[in-house]
Formats: sequence, structure tokens, C-alpha cells
Amino acid sequence: MYDAPNIAESTVSNNQIKIAARKVQVFYGDTHAIKDVDVDILDRTVTAFIGPSGCGKSTFLRCINRMNDTIESCRVEGDILLDGEDIYDRKVDPVQLRAKVGMVFQKPNPFPKSIYDNVAYGPRIHGLARSKAELDEIVEKSLRRAALWDEAKDRLSQPGTGLSGGQQQRLCIARAVATAPEVLLMDEPASALDPIATAQVEELIDELRQDYSVVIVTHSMQQAARVSQKTAFFHLGNLVEYGDTGQIFTNPKDPRTESYITGRIG
Repeated sequence: MYDAPNIAESTVSNNQIKIAARKVQVFYGDTHAIKDVDVDILDRTVTAFIGPSGCGKSTFLRCINRMNDTIESCRVEGDILLDGEDIYDRKVDPVQLRAKVGMVFQKPNPFPKSIYDNVAYGPRIHGLARSKAELDEIVEKSLRRAALWDEAKDRLSQPGTGLSGGQQQRLCIARAVATAPEVLLMDEPASALDPIATAQVEELIDELRQDYSVVIVTHSMQQAARVSQKTAFFHLGNLVEYGDTGQIFTNPKDPRTESYITGRIG
């Protein structure tokens, strides 16, 4: 099974490691969903989680912003550090954590509010704007970051649900970046979109890594190859292999990774 480097021994300097996971286990009741996952996720890098359905990639993704806390039967063990701080420490407020670790889901899920209010929601509840002018600036900047400003600037008061599927997903990305997060988690963000909208979201992911650590779960190996610099392959709750995306796809070290990439398992 894949062994993560000890942080002290890693060739990656500590200031590049955004998230460090050690011996992470996840249980749903008696079901052992994630087993001993060790991984370092780098800053300003797109990391793709790939693997067959039910392999644990989305479960592990949800550990990084404590979304699994909302599932009564779920128990998480081990350590996950964000900038060296344990996110499961009792002193950590999950609401504040989720402002720092934004999430975009598989299906676009805009709030039943205006485009403006969708983006302004997070900054309002976290007190990030002291005036209407500051809030306007955050909304515009976030929509620009999500490559949606030009399409939405003349209809900010209209419902977000009136946008096309691809635009709704970019609105959800704008909503996620509006709280000035440090990490963006994306759970199959393009799986419900058509090819053109998918290409726009992929282009956007590439731009977002200039400012964020981006972690994406995807069923599409082509997408992982296009957008990520690092890839982690999960199988049956284990992190089998993690490395540079090019190496994982062209010269995997583990036979299970090779079997998945060549279509023999999955």
C-alpha cells in the first residue's frame, strides 16, 4: 500500500504542504470506509482523487472540511492538518473551517436567491464586508474569478436558478471563493454538465490553482489528466498510489493502479 513520506523527510518544503493527513480512518457504523490514509496535499496545486465508485475518494474529500460531521453514524480517526493545525481539534469551529475550505458539489446547487445574494451569502454570515460597497466588490471579484461576471453583471438581481447548468456551477464556484478560502474541494464538479460547460469549468480550475489548493474528485481519468498536477488513486478504502499525474498515468508503480487506468478494474 502507498506510504506517504514523513513530513520531515519530504523533499517538499513544509510551506508547500497545505493539508497533511496521517492514518485517517473513516467508519460508517461498522463499515470501515477509509483505511489508514496518509497523504500530503500541496498548496497552489490541483490534486485529483480517482478510483472506482465506492472506493472512498468522496468520503475522504468530505473529511477535509468536516462534512462527514453531518452524518450521525460517521466516525473519523487519525490526523488531518491544515497549515499544521488539526482541523478535528475541539477548538476548531466547523463553520469557520468551511469558510477556509470551500466546497463545490457534483450537482449545481444555487440557493433560491438572486445571483448577487448567492455570492454575498458567505461574506455576510462571516462578517467579511463592512459596507455595501465592500460587499459589491467581493461579489464582482468572485464572479470574475469564476468567469461569470460578463454573463451575470446585468442580471445580478435575477434568481441564480435561472442560469444554465454550467453557469449555475460557476455561480457555486463564485459562492465558494467569496469567503476567501485557502482550499477548494470539488466533488465531480463537471459530471452533470455538457462538454462545453465542462471545458469552461476545467479551464477555471486551472486558473484557480494560482490562488488555491484545489482537490477534485473525478470519475473521468481524462479530466484528471487534463486539470491536475498530482493524482491519488483510491481502491476499496485504501490510498493505493499518489504522485505526479503524468507518472501515475504513464508509469504507475502499483499493479492495481495500472489495472484501473487500463480499464481492467473499475
